[in-house]
Amino acid sequence: MEKLLLIFKALSEETRLRILKLLENRELCVCDITDALNMTQPNISFHLGMLKEAGLIKDRKNGRWIHYSLDESDMFVRFLLLGVFEKMGKRL
Repeated sequence: MEKLLLIFKALSEETRLRILKLLENRELCVCDITDALNMTQPNISFHLGMLKEAGLIKDRKNGRWIHYSLDESDMFVRFLLLGVFEKMGKRL
């Protein structure tokens, strides 16, 4: 039940939805996300932390860089995100 609450809490904020939409088709580093959303690095890092805690995204370290992508290992999360992306359409 707690994981479900974390997921819906993470999905309840527009910035986090926009980050998920950016990660829909490719992995990105924090700098790519900050540029795309015109937000500060600490702000984006906070939202990435919440998405990761909810199990919606995962990270991969590559030298000094951390790349983020959707965590599609959980089928419930996969289908939930498909529904979210469908409702969002092409909006970012």
